[in-house]
Amino acid sequence: MSTDRFDRHEYLHGTLDREDLDADPFAQFRKWYEDARTAGHLDPSAMSLATVSATGAPHARMVLLKSLDERGFIFCTHRTSVKGQDIAQNPNVAMVFYWPKIERQVRIEGVAQFLSAEENAEFYLSRPRGAQIAASLGHQSEPVADHETLERLYEEAVKRFEGKDVTPLETWGAYAVTPSAIEFWQGGENRLHDRFRYTCQKDGWQIDRLMP
Repeated sequence: MSTDRFDRHEYLHGTLDREDLDADPFAQFRKWYEDARTAGHLDPSAMSLATVSATGAPHARMVLLKSLDERGFIFCTHRTSVKGQDIAQNPNVAMVFYWPKIERQVRIEGVAQFLSAEENAEFYLSRPRGAQIAASLGHQSEPVADHETLERLYEEAVKRFEGKDVTPLETWGAYAVTPSAIEFWQGGENRLHDRFRYTCQKDGWQIDRLMP
């Protein structure tokens, strides 16, 4: 049996020390996000979102971070999608941001909660009109015959909303993930990575250095 072997990358970008960290993990995340954006990442808001079904099957996919506030990390989707159905049955989720140009990743574990209709309408209206129309199609993750069918459904929606606002679906909206733990990882030479985990406590955030 043949075995494929893949290229190995040595992490030499830098190190991370305890004194480098902000006491607030949200402030630390904002700093690293800006570093990733400045470094030229195509979309630093892209993150892997992992959910678990009622039967314990894991699902992971890339989504975009839309906002960050005191409630946590916010992304948008349909409640009827696979991730939406998973969250309805088990709101515990995990997210990972990976920024290879600066050899950093951020891992987040927390609980997802669907936001209010008023906030979801604001998120919907902030999207480009084309994205609003695409979201209005619904049926995310359901089978579709071919790309031509998808284009036809889109064009039908374009005509349906011609000259008027695109009506948001009640099933579409934003989830806020309130974190219980956030880990900041800086790749290190010889795999001696620097890892720090913030854990939410009653009196604030506890910060621990982790073994690589």
